[in-house]
Amino acid sequence: MIYQGNCLSAQLLDDGIVELCFDSKGSVNALNIATLAEYKSAITAIAECSDAKGVIVTSAKSTFIVGADITEFTELFKTPDEAIAGVFKSSSDIFDMFEDLNMPTIAAINGFALGGGCETTLVCDYRVADTNASIGLPEVKLGLMPGFGGTVRLPRIIGVDNALEWMTTGKAYKAQQALDFRAIDAVVAPENLKSAAIDMLKDAIAGKLAWQAKRQEKLEPVLLSDIEHVMSFNTAKGMVFAKAGKHYPAPMATVNLLEKSVKLDRSAAMLLENDAFGKLAKTDACAAQVGLFLADQVVKGKAKKAGKMATKKVERAAVLGAGIMGGGIAYQSAYKGTPIVMKDINNAALDLGLTTAAGILTKQVEKGRLNAKKMAQTLNNITPTLTYDSIKDVDIIVEAVVENPKVKAAVLKEVEANVSDDTVITSNTSTISIDLLAQSIAKPERFCGMHFFNPVNKMPLVEVIRGKDTSDDTVAAVVAYAAKMGKSPIVVNDCPGFYINRVLFPYFAGFSQLLLEGADYTAVDKVMEKQFGWPMGPAYLLDVVGLDTADHCTDVMASGFPTRMPKQENDPIKALYSDNRFGQKNGIGFYEYSKDKRGRPQKVASESSIELMSAMCAETCSFDKEEIIARLMIPMVNETIRCLEEGVVDTAAEADMGLIYGLGFPPFRGGPIRYLETVGLQSFIDTADKFAHLGEIYQVTDGLREMAKSGKSYFNTDVKTAK
Repeated sequence: MIYQGNCLSAQLLDDGIVELCFDSKGSVNALNIATLAEYKSAITAIAECSDAKGVIVTSAKSTFIVGADITEFTELFKTPDEAIAGVFKSSSDIFDMFEDLNMPTIAAINGFALGGGCETTLVCDYRVADTNASIGLPEVKLGLMPGFGGTVRLPRIIGVDNALEWMTTGKAYKAQQALDFRAIDAVVAPENLKSAAIDMLKDAIAGKLAWQAKRQEKLEPVLLSDIEHVMSFNTAKGMVFAKAGKHYPAPMATVNLLEKSVKLDRSAAMLLENDAFGKLAKTDACAAQVGLFLADQVVKGKAKKAGKMATKKVERAAVLGAGIMGGGIAYQSAYKGTPIVMKDINNAALDLGLTTAAGILTKQVEKGRLNAKKMAQTLNNITPTLTYDSIKDVDIIVEAVVENPKVKAAVLKEVEANVSDDTVITSNTSTISIDLLAQSIAKPERFCGMHFFNPVNKMPLVEVIRGKDTSDDTVAAVVAYAAKMGKSPIVVNDCPGFYINRVLFPYFAGFSQLLLEGADYTAVDKVMEKQFGWPMGPAYLLDVVGLDTADHCTDVMASGFPTRMPKQENDPIKALYSDNRFGQKNGIGFYEYSKDKRGRPQKVASESSIELMSAMCAETCSFDKEEIIARLMIPMVNETIRCLEEGVVDTAAEADMGLIYGLGFPPFRGGPIRYLETVGLQSFIDTADKFAHLGEIYQVTDGLREMAKSGKSYFNTDVKTAK
């Protein structure tokens, strides 16, 4: 053994070949500070071994290296950017050390080689991957760029244009795709990976492969003419800005870096990467996107834990109500492998549900994302029925009938009489109290809410709503089923609006108040979309939600929080709904909806709706964009904090992911709590206090004031004790 560490080892095999094997203590290999230190020690040991003639880099895990351990670097990112650049200079020097070994090297890539894992392969002279491998540089998804030399080596291996595509999209590529890019040198069957890599390494050692010349290309400037240079980077800048926009700085920073660094040798280019990485690591977008990644891990970790704890395994499901929502739920369950019965009281509804599922599948087939066989399998997993006979043996029921408490209560009572004693029963409701609905159930401990978002196939969130009598086993089973369906479940406690709608409607209330004061809703939409980053402004979102639905939810919220969210008689949303303007569903709301000559949907501000609202709204006037953002976001953030303090949602991570997944909160802002902490708690309070006279939704909690005073973070504090 040449070197033995806790995370990797270097062993001399036959014919002077050294196997450098990564084998961390956990389930996967990840690059952390300890691993990098051992990597350096192993390289030194190999360089000093007189018998070493070549190095093969392998993994003892089922996957190569999944990337850097981002949890270790988050504290580092809070230090000055010069310090960050220095740390990554030290780290990238280690990779340079390996690349400079006086012998040929090869990586044998199995499974994922992402981020730092991909960069570990790029320092090798050759790369062989098995057919299951996936290779890429996804750092841009964390608001970063490669930091271990990836921006220097990849353009010199696969060309500037291809490297820009890899790094600005963050896409991972299958082995054959990577071979087509010439990012790797061969693809072999998994069982032949190590032997094939050793054979190639032996050829390099014997001089049959020009490994020195291949390595030299990574050390020198890229050979681009001035015209090629200008064309490549001008084209890249246009494409990246069109896709990423101004809110995501990492893609454009990567383009700007390569524009300078490809003209330099490795040493000079690496210094530019170190500096650029340090600057990106300090951006708000990076903090938000890294936070988003970590929050997503919290949600997935809880779902995985629930799956292990669940005593009730869901092998067969049923959905009651075969409308568009029921059809979407049936599709999602069937597509992910859980057969589902779809029940309704008439054939027309069943046809609609099946048509909904078939329509989703057909679009995937047309786009080449699905083959006809998978489509048939999915449809065969859906059993339509008009009777209860087919659901008596299912493991879980999702009630998805009309949003009416009396109708739902009647259906739930009826279904409980037709299923086994241990069947889990859930209600897909967006507003109706789970405790209220549980009154119609003889065994409320097996009942909870399961709130899907429309369209089901696209929206990743499922709110699992726990009632006061819901058992832990029931919650675990429902969370596990939601995760099995490919969704991100978040458990919340029962309250008016649950979590998502509860924090959304103060946002809408702030919007209504702006309208009453004379704000132009098209201008408000533009600010919230272009400046803040929402996919839809409030007026457009209301049209998509449905103004009839919004009016109903407003009633629910007013009943639950009569002083904080009272219903206003002169509410513009109520005025539009009362005039049968429901939004997209009937073609007119704040906007009028139609199709252009090519059949593409389009919307224009409705002059008649503007005229209708003018009777209750002040004369149109302009508002500063910062005031518009404050007037809408303060109520939402305040209500999110209340939900944390009341224990409606458990953690700041889940609070953020709920709005990211359920409402499309701008990911580059990281969610409402990450946004709050980026703004600064005291700064947020100071701004909110300026609008406190507008009502309770603008008045911050005592808990928030205490948090600001103590300098604590919502991400490592038990908020429920901070009231």
